[in-house]
Amino acid sequence: MVEVTREDIADQAAAWVARMDVGEWSDSQEAELERWLSQDKRCSGALLQAQALWLSIDPQVNAVALAGEPALIKRRAFVLGGTGLVAASLAGLLFWNRSSTVFRTDLGEIRQVPLADGSSTAINTASEIEITLSKGRRDVRLAKGEAWFKVAKDPARPFVVEAGGVWVRAIGTAFSVRRREEGVDVLVTEGVVEAWAGENRRPLLRLTAGQRAYIGEDAEVRLEAETPSVVDRTLAWRQGSIDLDGDTLAGAVNEFNRYNRRKIVLIDTRLASRQFDGTFRTDEPEAFAQAVGTIFNVPIDLTDERDIRIGRPQ
Repeated sequence: MVEVTREDIADQAAAWVARMDVGEWSDSQEAELERWLSQDKRCSGALLQAQALWLSIDPQVNAVALAGEPALIKRRAFVLGGTGLVAASLAGLLFWNRSSTVFRTDLGEIRQVPLADGSSTAINTASEIEITLSKGRRDVRLAKGEAWFKVAKDPARPFVVEAGGVWVRAIGTAFSVRRREEGVDVLVTEGVVEAWAGENRRPLLRLTAGQRAYIGEDAEVRLEAETPSVVDRTLAWRQGSIDLDGDTLAGAVNEFNRYNRRKIVLIDTRLASRQFDGTFRTDEPEAFAQAVGTIFNVPIDLTDERDIRIGRPQ
């Protein structure tokens, strides 16, 4: 039997990504791909790496398939062409693996990105992350905004996120990091993470699944335990939603304004502390405002294209 090398599998994976990128994806092609994936345990990893390369070629892609969902990959024409596709893909993949890659999202944009190590990340609105994968480390710098990470287990390569003087380290887990003016919010959905701040390189605290903490750049720590439902609501942005359950109107308005250029303004500041429930799309501030108007019997002004005004002037 002829041995199939890693290079052979990488070639085949690049060819599969090219096939998925052209035209419609049929059931017969899906079945053929499943047979190829089952032939060798290295195939799934090679396919994920080829998809990661595809993303690095076009940083404007907004939604991509994660590992295990190759048929859902968004189709577009490769900028590479002809018989040089595989060779160019492999060369680009090697470069991608040893260098930094920056991902940015615009206001209101949410992206899901598979990484070459088998991890994945969801990047929230108006965010920027820089990812560096090397032989001994996996480093992420969150320059602004928020991201959620599903980390592939690899004890030999720690996965560390740095955000404004705060560091969060995980080996195999899932967690989100949101950068604020003077610190970060960390929310753990699976496993355990360690976090520290400033010059202190020793972990300040360990967070387990269901725990959330605010960690200031001055090493201030506020720790909370959350229920699964609260965790799900907090991370509803990954599906393009804002899930409110007893949130104040002021807090809800701030959340909607993170995603939209048309801002919501509470004209009547007495409404700020009122509580509100409901689930809305991040890009539908008008629907939220109209619901507020109905529930609290206050006027809603939608006449200005730049903002949405809630309440009566005081």
